[in-house]
Amino acid sequence: MRSSYQKEDVILLLKDITGMVQPQPAKERERLIQSGRHYCEMLPVEYVPTEKYMQVYEESLKMYAAPTAEAVAGLAEKILRDRGPDTVLVSLARAGIPVGILLKWYLKLTHQLDVEHYAVSIIRGRGIDHNAMRYLLQRYEPRQLLFVDGWVGKGAIFNELKKEMAAYEGVSPEIAVLADPANVTKLCGTHKDLLIPSSCLNCTVSGLISRTFLRSDVIGKEDFHGAVYYGELEAADLSYAFLHAIAAHFPIAAHFPDVRITDPVAETAHGTGLEEVRELAKAFGITDIHLIKPGIGETTRVLLRRVPWKVLADVHCKEDPALRHIFRLAEEKQVPIVYYPLRHYKCCGLIKKMGDI
Repeated sequence: MRSSYQKEDVILLLKDITGMVQPQPAKERERLIQSGRHYCEMLPVEYVPTEKYMQVYEESLKMYAAPTAEAVAGLAEKILRDRGPDTVLVSLARAGIPVGILLKWYLKLTHQLDVEHYAVSIIRGRGIDHNAMRYLLQRYEPRQLLFVDGWVGKGAIFNELKKEMAAYEGVSPEIAVLADPANVTKLCGTHKDLLIPSSCLNCTVSGLISRTFLRSDVIGKEDFHGAVYYGELEAADLSYAFLHAIAAHFPIAAHFPDVRITDPVAETAHGTGLEEVRELAKAFGITDIHLIKPGIGETTRVLLRRVPWKVLADVHCKEDPALRHIFRLAEEKQVPIVYYPLRHYKCCGLIKKMGDI
């Protein structure tokens, strides 16, 4: 699979379907999804950021590069401590890929470890790419594989992994993420709802690839799951600019006893994010919890490629700079902001019901 990433940084176990699938506008796609069509059988039209939004992104990157680097460092040290030096990073495309590259860079810089890094597709309701898993297990021991993603929303992909890995003896369903406000994994950089600046944009911070795709007329039985390469956006590609901005804040000493390995219990609200999502569903009359996307990363995705109904922002976050890009997108798309007491998250995106679109 083509991407704007170097092969020494990541190998994408994906099928290049560029030119084979026509992207669909958000409203058309949303109607089809809520009518029963699976989201993986369609591709969204990529959001083209406005000049004002890009200014907000650049400000967010300057402000949150250091906390993101700290989360990378803390997570990498946990991985080394818990999983060992021969770990193989298996990023979940596409949000996991920048995180996997940053972990790889950190471990190389700080511990002189050159860990292997791949990217595979997993799709809620359709499972993991079994051809990609076969490829990996022909080359590595099951215990070496560690799944990596950007963040946890309510934990749907983590639950998908747990279900899917039952078929692969010795492969852990554990997932490593930078931010886990849902409180589902110990392998995280933080349990806070951290703004990871790559969540603000789509393919232009993700190697110019689309989200992953699975449809039988395009993806054969022996194929990897598919993705599109947006070569026409090469002039706007910020993938390495983002990575270098974060890596510039890595510690530079030879050893890192000062890297903070956070205490999950002390840092997060009690209970899980899924419990809070169920409470929100009841409060807002939402019967399908898949229409609730909690956390900064997921809320951004709702605004970039779904049809938003409302954005819930925590009552304490009215002036929080981590939500500036959320507020900017909501303003552009005329989506109301509702301030609401949230425990695990700084914000949640609520998707419109089909009948209201």
